[in-house]
Amino acid sequence: MPRTIIATPEAPKAVGPYSQAVATGRFLFCSGQIPLKPATGELVDGDVTDQTTQVLENLGAVLRAGRMTFGNVVKTTVFLTDLGDFAAMNAVYAVFFPNHQPARSTIQVAALPKGARVEIEAIAVADEGERHEDELGEMFNPASPL
Repeated sequence: MPRTIIATPEAPKAVGPYSQAVATGRFLFCSGQIPLKPATGELVDGDVTDQTTQVLENLGAVLRAGRMTFGNVVKTTVFLTDLGDFAAMNAVYAVFFPNHQPARSTIQVAALPKGARVEIEAIAVADEGERHEDELGEMFNPASPL
C-alpha cells in the first residue's frame, strides 16, 4: 500500500529522522507532538495546561494537513513526565475531543524531548470513501524538507 509523508509548517518541524505523519490508505499515523511553537521551535512557556493546549494545536495542524480532524482520531497515546498532571491534561484534552473520545493510553515517562511535560501521538482513520492516495500526492511532497 502506498505511503505519503505528511508535513506542514503549521506544526513544529520534525527534530529527528521521522515524519510529522504518514498516511496510508484511510489511516493517518501522527508522530508525537510536544509543546513547541511552530514559528520558533521553542518550548511554550507555562504549566501542563498551556503545554497540552499547544500539543493539541500542533496535532490539529498535522491532522488538517492529512485532511483529517480530531473527529477522525481513533487512538491516542499521552506521555506525561508526572501523572500528577493527569487531571489538568485531561481537562484540556476534553475540550479538543468534546463529542468523540478515541481510545487512549496515558503513560508516565522519565523525560521528554526539550524538557516538555506532555507529548501526544495519534492514529486517525478517514471515513469510508474519504481518502484517496492520488489526491494527497498533489498536495504533499514526500521529499519536502519540512
